[in-house]
Amino acid sequence: MSHRFGHVAVLGPTNAGKSTFVNQVIGQKVSIVSPKPQTTRNRITGILTTEEAQVVFLDTPGLHRQSRGISPLLLRSAWNALPMADVALLFFDARALASKPNLLEAEARPLAKALGGNPMPVVVAINKVDAVRPKERLLPLLKEMALIFPQAEVFPISALSGQGVDEVVAAVTGRLPEGPPQYGEDEITTAPVRFMAAEAVREKLFLALGQELPYGVAVEIESWDEQTNPAMPHISAVIYVPRTTHKGIVIGKGGEMLKKVGSEARAEIEELVGGRVHLELWVKVKPDWPGDKGFVRELGLGE
Repeated sequence: MSHRFGHVAVLGPTNAGKSTFVNQVIGQKVSIVSPKPQTTRNRITGILTTEEAQVVFLDTPGLHRQSRGISPLLLRSAWNALPMADVALLFFDARALASKPNLLEAEARPLAKALGGNPMPVVVAINKVDAVRPKERLLPLLKEMALIFPQAEVFPISALSGQGVDEVVAAVTGRLPEGPPQYGEDEITTAPVRFMAAEAVREKLFLALGQELPYGVAVEIESWDEQTNPAMPHISAVIYVPRTTHKGIVIGKGGEMLKKVGSEARAEIEELVGGRVHLELWVKVKPDWPGDKGFVRELGLGE
């Protein structure tokens, strides 16, 4: 059999489970995950290498209809993945669609319109099927999705448990063009380690603060010193919030929240780099930073 290589754009509404799927496929965390909408802000690359193929998954920000702050940039980043891809993998949340049938039209039609006339192969994943009760509620969803995307194969899956994931991977792999691998066998992402470290901090903030977290939070690695103490690099990360009132929320009473986030993020970064690190976190107020296009570009958001 000939070897296949190509890019797969993973597209879909917010919280559909795109990042969970990519992490499940790669076998390691390359995209952060949280219950909060629009957790993914950049196009993240996850690389799957097998004997038969090398598949580059482009995990994208969730598609949405918001028009404030950085939302338009995230939307642009998602759509920009399509011209780069050989296959489109569309993700939808079965639990949300089963409880709100009107969502199907609102979430699926824009994607169908965007792909209309495009010869690109399409695969559809209806995710979180394990959360739908009774199972009979899935049948109308699957039938309707097949009508909206007649050119696509539709798969009911659970990215979290792994149910149906192998079938989806096989489907997208089989639609890739022939070609040699472009990355080493041990490469799982093209994201720089500094970016991954910043994302680890941001994920721990999302998980620790939940609904209290101000949505406009960003993380930047300000310095990464490996010279002073090679055995324990010193990492300084800045957490930006748009309002002074948000600073206290992130720091927490007596600094406990920031300490918790730092401890959990440090453990993940140490696993990432394979050694100990000293992580220092700072919280700075950058008034209404999501509206500052220059600052947003500096952070690399929405690319």
